[in-house]
Amino acid sequence: MTFQDIFKSSFLENIGSVNILDMELALVLAFGLGMFIFFVYKKTFSGVMYSSTFGVTLVALTMITTVVILAVTSNVVLSLGMVGALSIVRFRTAIKEPLDIAFLFCSIAVGIVLAAGMIPLAVFGSVLIGVMLLLMVNRKTYRNPYMLVIHCENYESERAALDFVKKEVLRSALKGKTVQKDRIELNLEVRMKEENTDFINVLSEMQGVKDAVLVSYNGAYMG
Repeated sequence: MTFQDIFKSSFLENIGSVNILDMELALVLAFGLGMFIFFVYKKTFSGVMYSSTFGVTLVALTMITTVVILAVTSNVVLSLGMVGALSIVRFRTAIKEPLDIAFLFCSIAVGIVLAAGMIPLAVFGSVLIGVMLLLMVNRKTYRNPYMLVIHCENYESERAALDFVKKEVLRSALKGKTVQKDRIELNLEVRMKEENTDFINVLSEMQGVKDAVLVSYNGAYMG
């Protein structure tokens, strides 16, 4: 056994299995495309509470996926071990917005495609998907559903409020009604004719109407 054999290590031999230039190029592109996905997410967000950490997660997920796939493609044995290791990982974080799932899968897909060397597919795919999301999600906001909550004193004021709302909005649907001794609560899903909420001021001043609240929501009603 020679002096060189003593310090010979298969771990050290794997250092050059991935080209440094390829690594740097893939990670830089992953960061850039991850930031683009973050930008699209920020511009298309329509939920109640915006989370900047989720946007950062999209960038990090793109880069992490790129690193993992680069390692997997350089070593067949490592790829088998990686599949077994990742199969035991469980994530418990709940996804509140359905569109967030699309952004997560987009980040993962971009990382995989980049690490596989398909740079044009990753770039053009990200751009086309981003433009599609910007056009489809950021359409006219007054067409989006709103939740209107009205508190009335009696049956007469309830009927008057409902008739007034039907005249002022494009479409309305009663989603819930709570009746107490001196209080009636109405929950309606409305779609406005135009981006003007002045009718809420008039509604709140009607006789028998205690208050009216208009809230934007994503259309998922939990009854």
